[in-house]
Amino acid sequence: MASSSSTSPCAACKFLRRKCQPECVFAPYFPPDQPQKFANVHKVFGASNVTKLLNELQPHQREDAVNSLAYEADMRLRDPVYGCVGVISLLQHQLRQLQMDLSCAKSELSKYQSLGGAISGHHHHHGLIAAAAAHHQGINNFLGGGGRDHFHGHQFFPAGVGQQAINGYDASSLLAMNMSASAIGQLSHGFQQTRAAGAAADGRRTPVEPS
Repeated sequence: MASSSSTSPCAACKFLRRKCQPECVFAPYFPPDQPQKFANVHKVFGASNVTKLLNELQPHQREDAVNSLAYEADMRLRDPVYGCVGVISLLQHQLRQLQMDLSCAKSELSKYQSLGGAISGHHHHHGLIAAAAAHHQGINNFLGGGGRDHFHGHQFFPAGVGQQAINGYDASSLLAMNMSASAIGQLSHGFQQTRAAGAAADGRRTPVEPS
């Protein structure tokens, strides 16, 4: 058996003040430059319990086990009551809080998206009302002006009722009104051309002298 005097003992053997053997179970996981790591593990779990645990594990499982023991020992010394469970509980609480904040943010975003769609539809509806009002004004101008001789000055809507009637129509009624207004406009244009042609013909006639 080779002597360990030529090599530095591991942190566990140095802490326990014993000779570090080549088959020392602590040597691969507690190097000499990390004495506090073994000190914490020994203080919380005890060296004999750690030795028994490592001997019961497969060699490829021992490193993960030592890292877990070292973390648990460090947390237990920082928080003697909860240890690493306190850290886990805190992280779970933060995760739940973030999930609630995310849910609230999604809900607010959905409300704003719905409000934006409603505003867009509202503007479109008012645009149709404005177009119908413009056609209504043009028809009244025609009936009150050039077509007065034929319609005796009557308006398309009774006075004071036109705007109220427009405000009560839905989108389909307003579209139908626009089409009707366009047709009436075309008829009025043809009527004016016919009147102008008749007036020109009357101007070209010469009176017949009585015999």
